[in-house]
Amino acid sequence: MMFLRVAALAAAAAFAAAVYAPAAYARGDVPVVEAAALPREARDALDNIRRGPPFPYERDGIAFGNREGRLPARPRGYYREYTVRTPGAKTRGARRIVCGGPPRAPDACWYTGDHYASFRRILE
Repeated sequence: MMFLRVAALAAAAAFAAAVYAPAAYARGDVPVVEAAALPREARDALDNIRRGPPFPYERDGIAFGNREGRLPARPRGYYREYTVRTPGAKTRGARRIVCGGPPRAPDACWYTGDHYASFRRILE
């Protein structure tokens, strides 16, 4: 009986997080991650973003629309997305870094390992 209550509470919390996450992101309540804790490929991508083009993937550096509203609201063109290499993947995979502000000196960057379903702000 106790297990069922715990499972029900966990399911309710997961549902609430999914439903209310966009509102939290709009307030800027995005979880954070230290750059040193990111996968090595993400740290390499950050270095490459700061160096500037050329980028390893054709679509790196294109505008990110933030259509899901998961990042703070900013004018169109503020955000740019970059691929984080996924070892063994034949495609670009799901991992990305999205940065806002000037391309080589962004104001802030966010990491997503699940193709924009969630973000963590990168602390450097």
